[in-house]
Amino acid sequence: MRRYILSIDQGTTSSRAIIFDRDGRVMGKGQREFKQILPQPGFVEHDPFDILSSQLAAIRDAFASSEVGQEEILSIGITNQRETTIVWERASGKPVYNAIVWQCRRTAGICEDIKARGFGDLIKQKTGLIVDAYFSATKLKWIFDNVPDARRRAHNGELMFGTVDTWLIYNLTGGAHLTDYSNASRTMLFDIDRLAWDDTLCSALDIPQSMLPRTLPSSGEFGCVRGGIDGLEGLAGVPITGVAGDQQAAMFGQRCFEKGSMKNTYGTGCFLMLNTGERSVRSSNGLLATIAWGLDDKVTYALEGSVFNAGSAIKWLRDELRLIKSPEECDMLAETAGDTAGAYFVPAFTGLGAPYWDMYARGALVGITRGLNRAQLCRAVLESIAYQVCDIANAMRDDSGYNVRSLNVDGGASKSDFLMQFQADMLGCGIRRPESVEATALGAALLSGLASGVYASINEIQCMRRAENVFLPSCSQMRREALYDGWKAAVEMIRTKSER
Repeated sequence: MRRYILSIDQGTTSSRAIIFDRDGRVMGKGQREFKQILPQPGFVEHDPFDILSSQLAAIRDAFASSEVGQEEILSIGITNQRETTIVWERASGKPVYNAIVWQCRRTAGICEDIKARGFGDLIKQKTGLIVDAYFSATKLKWIFDNVPDARRRAHNGELMFGTVDTWLIYNLTGGAHLTDYSNASRTMLFDIDRLAWDDTLCSALDIPQSMLPRTLPSSGEFGCVRGGIDGLEGLAGVPITGVAGDQQAAMFGQRCFEKGSMKNTYGTGCFLMLNTGERSVRSSNGLLATIAWGLDDKVTYALEGSVFNAGSAIKWLRDELRLIKSPEECDMLAETAGDTAGAYFVPAFTGLGAPYWDMYARGALVGITRGLNRAQLCRAVLESIAYQVCDIANAMRDDSGYNVRSLNVDGGASKSDFLMQFQADMLGCGIRRPESVEATALGAALLSGLASGVYASINEIQCMRRAENVFLPSCSQMRREALYDGWKAAVEMIRTKSER
């Protein structure tokens, strides 16, 4: 009997797969890291076939860790790193270049040109986004400008574009060229109110719409898994019925269905989202208007603030500096430090995201003395994540009028009790961490389950929320303001003059 949902969770540094039962319990999981390609400072790439092969391996691992058989999977949900751009040949399915990752800053110059041509306001009006190297459109233009013959071949209909969800759907189904509204809304080419690729923006960047995928609601039919995938033959014919970008999926998995509800995901980056209901809200404070999901002929919108480097800063301590062996060690050392001795770490490895949007800023450790030790540096790194979330929360309050009364959290770094307590102290509100922090994968599974009949409605899903840890603030207002003032001063030291 088919009664389980397979969730494919393709991330920036690893590909994951989780099997859920109808109550949202994890029945099996697999995870495979893959290579990060860094050709030069500020450039980040992935091999698209590494993305695919690691994802298929993670799916196999999930079944190997579970007693669930492939023949018991009713439907599949996909969630993915967003904005990452892949272009491949229509005839062969072979990429013409590596995937250009959302973190990559190589297109900063293209962004400056777009602004100089006066398209900034139009892009914000139509897409809800600001002009930044973060989004897919300029990455696609870079491929046209730098890969021999790519532009001509695209205009001849020989090439296809997709974000990672589209690449996976194409390969899993044997050729379907589809995406959902939430992923399309991150390309800087999609009109989020008309739910259509925008002619003016595509023309401005010389991007033929023939290479863009068809857009669909986040819960519905995206095709069925083809036969002949090695080790996954039992999934042949299983429908893909849920697709959403990773942050939107996490918001759905956190059951942020009501207008005004908020979630933050602590992953490679940090992503705070506020549900704004069935109306898109343009920001005056450096935030993004985006589509949360499409469901039941309705679209839910959100305000979002993106931090480019959060968990990646912890990974930097481990992999590049080799100061820690694990994130858990970072947490333990931070607990012992007591304070940072006045030091602040600003992890702008790939520029500053919201609300600053400074493509040229770079990271810094400021206020240090010779006495700064390893534990205090670990604490400064963890504190920097919380400060960046405060920057976004304050901007959201100014845009929407909603104060953060409680914050739903998920993602790998949310496992840190130290970070969650410091976040509660700095925001002055309760932090709600669910029993399982697999909100992203769960969100994709829930979207899939709605379309495949596992769940009758959102109301049924809302009732599934289980036990959680709540962190309450224990910091005085005076202390909170003093710490945050120090952070803002540190950020100002690294901002480039053109972006102030």
